[in-house]
Amino acid sequence: MGGINPYVQQETPVAATQKFTVTFLPMNVTVEVDPEKIPYGHTGLPGSILDIALAHGISLDHACGGVCACSTCHCIVREGGQSLSEMTDSEEDELSFAPGLTPNSRLGCQSVPNGTRDIIVEIPEWNRNMVREGK
Repeated sequence: MGGINPYVQQETPVAATQKFTVTFLPMNVTVEVDPEKIPYGHTGLPGSILDIALAHGISLDHACGGVCACSTCHCIVREGGQSLSEMTDSEEDELSFAPGLTPNSRLGCQSVPNGTRDIIVEIPEWNRNMVREGK
């Protein structure tokens, strides 16, 4: 049979223990992440790139509500990718449907920084909801 068993629990990502920054491109907005304030409680895994973005007013589409059931929160991690949680089979499967894939592509809802490095994340133009951003 093969495939992904949805009833198998994935390993919980390692939570950050120190402050770090996330820079969102092309907006060139840098936010400081304080692990004591995580989870922000928005959507995606607690402390994920999506959770961090939404908590700081950065628009990143997430049609499925951040549960790894679509690819709309696709982003490109330009720096610091090694500090992110490992990609799960579910994330890899969903990511395969995203346009504009790169070797540094991740789903924002599933990518949890561990805080050991600052990261730079690019949100592709087609993935920014201009109406919600008000631009």
